[in-house]
Amino acid sequence: MHQGDHESGFMPRKSRLRVAILDLARALRFFSRLPVPALPFERDPHDMPDFSRMTRMLPLAGALIALPGALVLLIALALGLPPLPAATLAVAVTLIVSGGLHEDGLADCCDALGARGDRERRLAIMKDPSIGSFGAAGLVLTLIMRVGLVAGIAELAGAGAGAGALIAMAGISRWMALWLMLRLPPARTSGASASAGRIRPRDYGVAGVIALILGLVTLIPTGHGLFAALFALALALILAGATVLFCESLARRLLGGQTGDVIGATQQLSEIAALTALLILIPA
Repeated sequence: MHQGDHESGFMPRKSRLRVAILDLARALRFFSRLPVPALPFERDPHDMPDFSRMTRMLPLAGALIALPGALVLLIALALGLPPLPAATLAVAVTLIVSGGLHEDGLADCCDALGARGDRERRLAIMKDPSIGSFGAAGLVLTLIMRVGLVAGIAELAGAGAGAGALIAMAGISRWMALWLMLRLPPARTSGASASAGRIRPRDYGVAGVIALILGLVTLIPTGHGLFAALFALALALILAGATVLFCESLARRLLGGQTGDVIGATQQLSEIAALTALLILIPA
């Protein structure tokens, strides 16, 4: 397969499938701690991927990262655990599978944006591996929100709805957080975000289609009809989109661009916003 084949759109169907599987494997390696083996048709699993193209499969990778937590939620509720401890276990498993990548970004952002100083000071704080009071408070509060929202959905709409929401919003929030890579330049000239660069609108659009299909496929069998699932997704996109735009405005004004930490924080906040939308729609 030649690069030109991909760019011109004349890639054979078998090659397109291989590229999609390869990008999914690389997204899972990059964004989780899942043990993804080298694929038979993969030259080098440690090669730097085409990050923009890889993000097409990020919603599916996010759903797979949330899947173990969703299964734990179903098992815990089936064993008679109340929704709150069951949701705590589910979120904990999801955090372990992801390696706490986005949670770490959220804590760093809270420390940086809560500090006084100019752009350079904030970027320096964000790079510091230690966690300050703003980071600890932000991390605790967002974890409480995620656990509470999943528990609330499971309590009001059933275990399947809670598990489906966890999977669906994990994929959608990861896609929505990529908006910052589409709109903002890297805030630093070095680092992971600078190496990845900005993503292409076409790749962002493909990721969006996958995220929305995943959302419908996940929500409909777990207690939502087609129209209810569409309405739930619409409200989730509105609340999560408003959150993403707020994060974009803050990053542009205070940092002059985006970083990996900013994108991780945006994913966490947009996931909370989307889960909130689902919970609001459930009749009391």
